[in-house]
Amino acid sequence: MDFKTKTTEELRRLVADNKGKLKAFRFATAGSKTRNVKEGKNLRKEIARALTELKQKKA
Repeated sequence: MDFKTKTTEELRRLVADNKGKLKAFRFATAGSKTRNVKEGKNLRKEIARALTELKQKKA
C-alpha cells in the first residue's frame, strides 16, 4: 500500500479503520477465535506507517 499518494483525510480514515480492526482482533484473540496471529502485528505496522506519513505531510 502506497501511503504517499493518499490524502490526509484518507490516511485518517485508514488509521481509524485499522484501530477498529486491531481492537476486534484483540477481542478475538482473547476468545481464541483467530487463526492468523501475525494480523495484529501487521495492523500495528500499518497504523504506524499511516501516522508517520500524516506527520510528514503536516510538517
